[in-house]
Amino acid sequence: MATTTSLLHTYKIEQPHNSINRLHILFHTIAVTALLYYRISNLFSVSQKFPWALMCLAELLLTILWLLQQPFKWRPVVREVYTDNLPTQLPAVDVFICTIDPTKEPVVDVMNTVISAMAIDLPPDKLAVYLSDDGGVPLTSFAVKEAGKFAKSWVPFCRKYGIKAICPKAYFSRMADDERLLHSSDSQFKDDELHIKVFFSKLYEEFESILEKARERFDDSVVSDRPPCVEIIQSYRSDDQAGMPMLVYVSRERRPSRPHRFKAGALNALLRVSAVMTRAPYILVLDCDMLCNDPASAKESMCFLLDQKMSKSLAFVQFPQIFHNLGKNDIYDAQGRATYKSQWRGMDGLRGPFLSGTGYYMKRKVLFATPDKADTVDEFTSGLGKFSDLVYDKDRESANDKLGTAQVLATCTFEDNSDWGKEIGFSYGSLLESSFTGYLLHCRGWRSVYHYPNRPAFMGCAPTDLKDVSTQLLKWISGLFQIGLSKLNPITYGMSNMSIGQSMCYAYFMYICLYTISLLIYGILPQLYFFKGIPLYPQASSPWFWLFVLVYASSLFEQLYEVFCTGGSVKVWWNEYRIWMIQSVTGLMFGAFDAFWSLSGMGKLTFRLTPKTTDEEKVKKSEQGKFDFQGAGKFVVPLAILVVLTVVCFVGGLKTMFTERSFNDMFGQFMLSSLLTYVSYSIILGIATMKR
Repeated sequence: MATTTSLLHTYKIEQPHNSINRLHILFHTIAVTALLYYRISNLFSVSQKFPWALMCLAELLLTILWLLQQPFKWRPVVREVYTDNLPTQLPAVDVFICTIDPTKEPVVDVMNTVISAMAIDLPPDKLAVYLSDDGGVPLTSFAVKEAGKFAKSWVPFCRKYGIKAICPKAYFSRMADDERLLHSSDSQFKDDELHIKVFFSKLYEEFESILEKARERFDDSVVSDRPPCVEIIQSYRSDDQAGMPMLVYVSRERRPSRPHRFKAGALNALLRVSAVMTRAPYILVLDCDMLCNDPASAKESMCFLLDQKMSKSLAFVQFPQIFHNLGKNDIYDAQGRATYKSQWRGMDGLRGPFLSGTGYYMKRKVLFATPDKADTVDEFTSGLGKFSDLVYDKDRESANDKLGTAQVLATCTFEDNSDWGKEIGFSYGSLLESSFTGYLLHCRGWRSVYHYPNRPAFMGCAPTDLKDVSTQLLKWISGLFQIGLSKLNPITYGMSNMSIGQSMCYAYFMYICLYTISLLIYGILPQLYFFKGIPLYPQASSPWFWLFVLVYASSLFEQLYEVFCTGGSVKVWWNEYRIWMIQSVTGLMFGAFDAFWSLSGMGKLTFRLTPKTTDEEKVKKSEQGKFDFQGAGKFVVPLAILVVLTVVCFVGGLKTMFTERSFNDMFGQFMLSSLLTYVSYSIILGIATMKR
């Protein structure tokens, strides 16, 4: 491995932001403790004990979830890298891209990701791109061959002119207007660009034509019964003037009678195949729609991975997920501002963030050993059994010689009676293979780093309607909650293997569905009892009432301050606040039900693939601030019930409050009902525009 003694990166703790966070934690802890004291101390003296006890439960759960979030705010760090100080000889990287269904993951977009990965700024002999086609679809196999042809013109063009928008689709869109303008005075550049543009347009037309013919010639659905296929689409040759990296197509064996293991199984197959073909010590994992947007991402990650002070225990470098199809009005919070601009930085100040599933550079060795044993393990031969001798076989040095072995390593029987998915490789313990694997790596003593560069290193496609957003959230919550309910949960297992702060961060995400209980109680009880004229809060003239106001104002300040510090606005805060309430009774609730359903054995958790497409009409609707509930039937049902309940109780409660002149007693519930009624208005508009 290359070594260096130069300064490769620095980090800083932002001030006074960090000090303000810590002071607020102290203040809010005192206020919420007093509020809980009031609730509990009055539990047996009030006439309405049952609703009072439920309100106490809701506020207790909100307090617990708030406490679990505080490590995010304790020591957030911001990092900066110095790629100029890297050694000239860099280690090799294998890029893993996984796709499965071209009906939901458009093949043209997948190939854009493949082509952009081939243009990463590394010497061609130090870069290899592996595409895992887990659907075994002939269309994907054809498309990757065409992508390899196009890359022969595209990659040299990018390297010659230092292009940063290395994805063709992005470059020939408005996303790269500034970059094209920068080179506009170069006549040679304009000639080369025109050639590439004609080639690119032709390729697009061919893809579209093939897609149309595919519908007539063969079924483009997933092939569930097939043999393994490993094919070298593009080989690296030292005498090749274009200097192209290797491109390999992998479709592992799949049989209906054998466990499939989903994405984790695909990644483990790629680990084995790449171990005998290219043997790169580092891997980059990308979703099929997560295009590379900066060729420097590999070098930026090496600023951490090659740092002698941290490299011994460093497992991976996580980049944020940025989405190119979202406008300024992100009403579904699909960008995940809080996660990628706040929480991940907070975890980075502990021992590193989650493994997010895409956009991360990982040291291959960490999947086969703990930090204290890493030096004694060969990451290329581990788990290969009798085939391990072939990895360094001098008589079989070329990749073509190793294709036969690679085919065997991609069979579904190879892992029988092995530690794959248990002790080595990506874990099979959860459908959230990356998040669970990252959690286990942290428990084993590895650490991670979060790097948020000024230019997005990777850009993906986010869901833009309630159905897709909630379906994606349901999958995440179900997987995380199942981990939280297992023997490997962060409360018992995590805290015995990690710091308390890092365990609390994991616990927050694994138990985040508890918001459902609190918000259902807050969304139903105060409104019902407002309708009846029965108070569940102190009188407005009581000092205790102002304690509730203080806690709410403190929480509001915390959220607004965080949004402003990460470049957001009041509109961003409102969008996040509103969708948080909506998702608590849709995606979070159904995710919790799904987890219980699976753990109880009453049903098998199904793999849900979120469409990787952009619907311009939905994007436009989102920009206008209008919800799109089309196709979200099961998610809309609880929303519709709560909206009707809120509006009816608000109108009836107002009548009761004015009739009985109980303004002092009912003021708290009046304010809460007013807020929920206001939120209901946008939901009503979304439901009203649904097509039957």
